[in-house]
Amino acid sequence: MSFQIQFSGDLDLEVEADVFDLDAFDTDSASVQYLHMKGKHVICYINAGAMEDWRPDVALYPLEVIGKAYKGWPGENWLDIRDLESLAPIIEARLDLCKSKGFKGVEFDNVDGYQNDTGFELTVFDQLTFNRWLADAAHQRGLAAGLKNDPDQIDALEPWFDFIILESCFNEGWCDQAQPFIEAEKPVFVIEYSMIDDYCSTALESSMTLLQKKLELDAWRNTCH
Repeated sequence: MSFQIQFSGDLDLEVEADVFDLDAFDTDSASVQYLHMKGKHVICYINAGAMEDWRPDVALYPLEVIGKAYKGWPGENWLDIRDLESLAPIIEARLDLCKSKGFKGVEFDNVDGYQNDTGFELTVFDQLTFNRWLADAAHQRGLAAGLKNDPDQIDALEPWFDFIILESCFNEGWCDQAQPFIEAEKPVFVIEYSMIDDYCSTALESSMTLLQKKLELDAWRNTCH
C-alpha cells in the first residue's frame, strides 16, 4: 500500500496514497472522514514514550515520570515507561481521541527508550511490557496498532502489532530486521530522509513501502517510480 505521513504545514488530503499517517491532536474529524470517503486508511500519531511540551495534555504528566531531554528534538523529554499507573490514563485518553475522530489505527512513537539516555534504568523487559500494553490498548478500541522502529525487539513484538513504520533503515542497513512482519504479511512502511533511488528495487522485492520525506514531515514526498 502506498503511504503518506504529514505532521506539519498545510494538510494535503489529495496526495495519491492508500494510507495517511496524521497527528492525533492537529487533525480534525472532518479531514479523517473525507479521507475515509475516498477509500483511504487513516492512522493517528501518538508520542507514547516521550512528552511534548506543546501538547494540550502536557500538565497531566507527573514530574517524576519526566526524564531527560530527547536530544535533537526541543520540547521533548523521555518518560518513565515503567509507571503505567501514571501514563496509562494519558495514553488511553489519546487513543479515545483518535477513536472519536474516526482514525482506524495508531502509530506509537518513541517506543525504544530502553536503548536511549532517558534518565531512567529501563530494561528490555520494561520496554516489551510497555509496547505490548500499547498494542493491547489500541486493540481494545478497535484500532490497528503500529510499531515504530525498535528494531531489536521486532521479532518479539510482531505478534502484538498490525504494521510497522521504520525510519532510515535502508540508509543505516537494518531493514532486514523487519522480516517477521514481512513473513506475517503485515504492512512495512519505510521512511528515508535521503535519496531512495538505490533502495527501490530492494524495497519492492521485500514487499516494503518506501517513502522519502523531509525531516519536518510536511506534505512533500517522493516515492519509488
